[in-house]
Amino acid sequence: MSKKSVHFIITRQDSPTSAPYTEEFELPYRPAMNVVSSLMEIQKNPVTKDGKKTTPVVWECNCLEKVCGACMMVINGKAQQACAALIDHLEQPIRLEAARTFPVVRDLIIDRSVMFESLKRVHAWVEVDGSWPVNLMAPRQNPKTATTAYEISRCMTCGCCMHACPNVNAGSNFIGPAPMGQAHLFNLHPTGEYNKEDRLDALMDKGGISNCGNSQNCVQACPKDIKLTDYIAQLNRDVNKQAIKNLLNK
Repeated sequence: MSKKSVHFIITRQDSPTSAPYTEEFELPYRPAMNVVSSLMEIQKNPVTKDGKKTTPVVWECNCLEKVCGACMMVINGKAQQACAALIDHLEQPIRLEAARTFPVVRDLIIDRSVMFESLKRVHAWVEVDGSWPVNLMAPRQNPKTATTAYEISRCMTCGCCMHACPNVNAGSNFIGPAPMGQAHLFNLHPTGEYNKEDRLDALMDKGGISNCGNSQNCVQACPKDIKLTDYIAQLNRDVNKQAIKNLLNK
């Protein structure tokens, strides 16, 4: 393949219930191209490699700087952010498909609702609004945990770790690594810690932390290099302590 052109093979799907199919596209090469800019060019002129007019490819994007997580898709077999996937670093033909761990809405758009529902399940938020009376000292963040909390807070809920995890699939109710990482984050929060027991109890239920097979794929897939397995291991210790506490309190 000449560097003067870029060859794409895109797996498309017209609706959530229709069968997937592939279409090929060829674009003129430009320096500093990424997958998103390439999809924008295809959208402007949706003509396949063999000259057939087709519908524009549908995908999601927002920030274009690897922050929002919206443009996650499978590129050459790996779930990653399309905005950060540079054409110069990808082997051609470049194969694009939706992350089918999640339900496909259309083409490269997926429905991440299952992940967001899992975040609700583990109470991944702080109850109060963060404001405190002038005469009352707010809880302070422990400096020893601040660095860890900052790292986990960089999670974009993109779903790369969920797609890479072999335990997250249509036949499993496992909540996956991203919600567990967020549970640990809010357990570290000085105010979120008040609901720590609720989160740990939720992780003991079906599909919780016991379903983690420790494949460690999530660490390899995370675009933010979050040490998910380390934090899941800490959660596992906390869950075991909570289980003993619950037993003694019966």
